[in-house]
Amino acid sequence: MTDYLLRILTDAGDLRAVMAQTTSLTTEVARRHRASPLATAALGYGLTGAVLLGALLKVQQRVVVKAAGDGSLQKLIAEADSFGHARAYVGVPQLAADGPITSEYVAEAIGSAGFLTVVKDEGLMNEPYQSTVPLQTGFLDADLTWYLNQSEQTASVVEIDALVDERGAVLAAGGLLLQALPGENIDTLIHLSERLDDLPPIGNLLADGQTPEEIVAMLFGATPYIITETRPITFRCGCNAQRSLAALALLERSELDELIASGLAEVDCHFCGEHYAFSSAEMEELL
Repeated sequence: MTDYLLRILTDAGDLRAVMAQTTSLTTEVARRHRASPLATAALGYGLTGAVLLGALLKVQQRVVVKAAGDGSLQKLIAEADSFGHARAYVGVPQLAADGPITSEYVAEAIGSAGFLTVVKDEGLMNEPYQSTVPLQTGFLDADLTWYLNQSEQTASVVEIDALVDERGAVLAAGGLLLQALPGENIDTLIHLSERLDDLPPIGNLLADGQTPEEIVAMLFGATPYIITETRPITFRCGCNAQRSLAALALLERSELDELIASGLAEVDCHFCGEHYAFSSAEMEELL
């Protein structure tokens, strides 16, 4: 199954939307982290949320979504860019579950007390913009909706779903973002939000074989719209051996000397699980 997103604009120019299918992306990231079924579902929510926000960015910009709550998952960090590349990790990837993986179960694992942080890196030597708000529910789509409406002052609705069975197989993952454009009324947003409430969950629709285009057509109904772009969604991590070695240079001199004396330094990427090992000779070059 190939993941992709749709960028959508109403003919009236009063609303934009993003519809994303992230099933394969979620499967790949969960595989890299050997994630449990519950952690896999959480990764699906985080990846989809980051992809939806990333689709609103300009070229070569990226966004990081971090949910740090009082739940047993500890933290969820997902990153995406404007090209549809994404990666993510959770604090406890092997978090066990006692039963079926539901959205309520995922929300409980994230926790309702804590903080949701959104960081936008606009590149071009600009400092990243960071906004932090209290978690409201632990349901990431509801908390992202609250963030967009309160922190960014943009009338928005976010819905995310990730269906994962008890063995950890991702049956479907995806989401939808509806956003009223600045200066326009929110009547269309309200209308589509009400229609969205009447539809089956996005995960169920995708699992039943509905395509993102079909789901959008079902939702918009008689509201005229155009699909302005179709873009693939893929896993991508920017780590490499050079960057990992450069990170060791940030250590205190005494710590680096200890690693050199031990003969080996090992660095693991939180996002993709890649393992890098460096010899004493390689570390000595940092000095």
